Amino acid sequence: MSRGFRRWSGVCAALLVAILAACSDDDGGSAEPTPEADTTDVGLDQIQVLAAHNAYHVEGEKALLDVITANLPALTPTIEYSHPTLTDGLDLGIRSFELDLFEDPEGGRYGAPVAQEALGLEPIDPVMQEPGFKVFHIQEVDYRSRCLTFVACLTELDGWSQDNPDHLPIVIHLEVKDGVIPDPLELGFVQPIPTTADTFSAVEDEIHSVLDDEQIVTVGEVQGDADTLRSAIEADGWPDVDDLRGRFIFVLDDHGAKRDLYRGLYPDTLDRLIFVDAQPPDPDAAFTVLNDPVADGDRIRELVAMGYLVRTRTDADTAEARSGDTARREAAFESGAQLVSTDYEVEDARWPGYVTDLPGDGPARCNPVSAPDDCDDADLAGG
Repeated sequence: MSRGFRRWSGVCAALLVAILAACSDDDGGSAEPTPEADTTDVGLDQIQVLAAHNAYHVEGEKALLDVITANLPALTPTIEYSHPTLTDGLDLGIRSFELDLFEDPEGGRYGAPVAQEALGLEPIDPVMQEPGFKVFHIQEVDYRSRCLTFVACLTELDGWSQDNPDHLPIVIHLEVKDGVIPDPLELGFVQPIPTTADTFSAVEDEIHSVLDDEQIVTVGEVQGDADTLRSAIEADGWPDVDDLRGRFIFVLDDHGAKRDLYRGLYPDTLDRLIFVDAQPPDPDAAFTVLNDPVADGDRIRELVAMGYLVRTRTDADTAEARSGDTARREAAFESGAQLVSTDYEVEDARWPGYVTDLPGDGPARCNPVSAPDDCDDADLAGG
């Protein structure tokens, strides 16, 4: 559906509401005026929002970090950060969340980290014994999380959504993890289950266990009648923000083997729930990840101008927070990437002064690269 057609449909709908309101005046008096519909006619690709990188992440205990530093020193600075709860993030204006998923169909695979008993750390939540995908960063060494199961994360997001039904669409960035980690002391670290096509079927099952179909923006909806998803995006961009309010979009952070597994599971893009990381000329291109806005700024701007959705990062591995360097953050906002990801939506007291806040007020702003001239930040806010 073109933006022009959607605009005309919105005008017709508003006119019909006004006519019905006038005709329903039973006592012959003048009817109450109907508030004008908020039709911004701005596509999702034409706005910019904040995203939370590893949105579930909670920094491990000092005793654990000391052991990591002694044995895997390069890892420590990359994991010394914490995010607020997903609910608090939403209240702060975050509208995209990255979640790392570990397959655990029988439950208990990650329920007894070696360090927990060895260092006398606080026990992990018993929910880790239950079947289902778990949400944390790295098994055994970085496993604290605001929401330890995928279902719990989705349930929290859905709860906020129900309380704020007019919110901008929430983009859920999924990374299915199965990487083996080193075990230098031969402590018997648990390793993840290798990803298969069935893994993605199980991911979708858990999504459907929490969210209703109408809450999810699918690939088929965005593609519409176009021959390919790419052609739909390049012709019309993403749907208008107002058509997507109160809903969720799922994207996959992988452009290698895992992406190919998901593509193989659903060769017909119209059957897909999750948007893959792809760029033109791929026929299923609509969203991509370009995490370095300094090196990739020109490519990001090019893709954004074409209607594609792009995720980039303002900071990584705590480096910018420690140094106070804001060049990457500035480049991220200027690039036009719609999903600007950070670990510092809240300032860390250890590195005061570094925080990522979306320019302007509200949870979204008109995109500096692709927004139409009549775009107004105030019209985007909603919930």
